[in-house]
Amino acid sequence: MTALQRIRRGASVVGPWALGLSVLVSGCAPRLLSLPTDPGNPLPDFVEIHRQATSACVGVRTFTAELSLSGRAGGQPLRGRAIAGFEPPVSLRLEGVAPFGPPAFILVDGGDGATLLLPRENRALRGGRAADILGALTGVTLAPADLQAILTGCVASTPGALGGRLHERGWVSIDLPGNTTLYLERVGSGWRPLAAERPGWQIEYPAWQGGFPLEVRLRSVDAAIDVDLTAGVSQIEANITIDPAAFMVRVPADAGPLTLAELREAGPLRAQ
Repeated sequence: MTALQRIRRGASVVGPWALGLSVLVSGCAPRLLSLPTDPGNPLPDFVEIHRQATSACVGVRTFTAELSLSGRAGGQPLRGRAIAGFEPPVSLRLEGVAPFGPPAFILVDGGDGATLLLPRENRALRGGRAADILGALTGVTLAPADLQAILTGCVASTPGALGGRLHERGWVSIDLPGNTTLYLERVGSGWRPLAAERPGWQIEYPAWQGGFPLEVRLRSVDAAIDVDLTAGVSQIEANITIDPAAFMVRVPADAGPLTLAELREAGPLRAQ
């Protein structure tokens, strides 16, 4: 049984995965993509361009993938692997697994509050917001629906194109809900997302396969947060059946409590 099959069935995963969010030495991050700065000209067919470019991610009912993470958060280099499962609008499972033994962490949200279990420490945080817990773990404070939208290339969890412009270099920008802008380039007879801006973040899509990105770079535009993470996305499966048990975790009766403040203090942004 593969790791993703175990997630779909709600089972715990143990396997040869690198520890999610381990601190390692890494090289310099690549330069940020230079986004258009010119005002652009009105783009009459922006709705159709957006529909064509996001047809795969808009139709996602469930999404599972393996994530290979690298970059930095709070001045600390981070590298690791995790597996993720989503079922809109709120369900999430994110699991970082050590090279051997129990997972490094299991974060789940089935819609009635998130739970984070640290099996190796036998401690648990219950009833928090998934976005807050994810922010304490990685510096990326995003709700499950927003994280899925970014990983699948839709960027905004609420669909719909509000306006569009044609820029220099042949780039197109499309305004999305939530003060979000998607930048696209022409590929053959169609269009493909290259980058995006949403409040607090710049997103880049260096590589694609089919309708989904193979690599996603997420960088905070707030220098005080200092987060620049790249996720290699593989083993993608969309619209498969996920057992509801995947979005729950069994917390041992003797597990000690864990607060968000304690998690944040131990996380990559503790110096800030």
